[in-house]
Amino acid sequence: MPPVTEPETVEVDYIAPRHLASGGDPAWITVPLNRACGWGYDYDPLMPRVVLTSPTETAVLRLEPDADGQWWVLHHSADEGRPAWYASFGARTPVEIVAEFMDALTDPAASEEAPSDPFEPLHQRSWISAPGAEGLVSPDGTAFVQRLGDEQDPRAWFITATLGPDRPVWQARFGEYTPPRLISAFTTALTDPRPVWRTNGPLGLATLDPKVISRQALDVPAVLVAAALTGRVESLSARHDTPSAGPSPPRPPAPHNYRRR
Repeated sequence: MPPVTEPETVEVDYIAPRHLASGGDPAWITVPLNRACGWGYDYDPLMPRVVLTSPTETAVLRLEPDADGQWWVLHHSADEGRPAWYASFGARTPVEIVAEFMDALTDPAASEEAPSDPFEPLHQRSWISAPGAEGLVSPDGTAFVQRLGDEQDPRAWFITATLGPDRPVWQARFGEYTPPRLISAFTTALTDPRPVWRTNGPLGLATLDPKVISRQALDVPAVLVAAALTGRVESLSARHDTPSAGPSPPRPPAPHNYRRR
């Protein structure tokens, strides 16, 4: 039998808009939380779920696959000046967008006192007012950011990606005491015009309407694919001045002038 050789290139799809790219690989979130941010994990090998707990045990992120529900659920206990809060994300919420929320949460240099308006990144990308609701809609009509409640009180947020009135794709929900800077991190990532990558694995395929997404297939050098998640872990580790804990699974980098298929 001839020796098995590693492929020189990996086929990668780059998809826009990113909020319709499907969920992607959960390792983009779970691996850095554990290896770079020190979150402990627990899982049942007989159940498809993972639970990660922050080093201070004030935050717990539960990943419990449910294609039609909230796949990611974060609970944060009360701390000084802020009651307990939660955030959750549907199964098809792109991991890149959820990751920006978690990266902001785990940033040791972040200031909770800094003012932040989650609507501001949307205004900068020309989102328009939603009729009959306090919220904004993306220019293509496939994403909606809404703030609920009374003007004088803390309010919950709902962010929905949809392909039509009866075709929801995913929803993110933020409790009324969720720090605004974290929601702003999410809306900033949501409006990022850059495409995100997906491989042709079962967690990576784009399964949505090709009429509303742009999908470019490229052959990417395997060595660069293998370096992407490792680089993400190392970058987040540097914020904490801690070394990353070993190699990570391969993930593709941003698109360059690779060979089109």
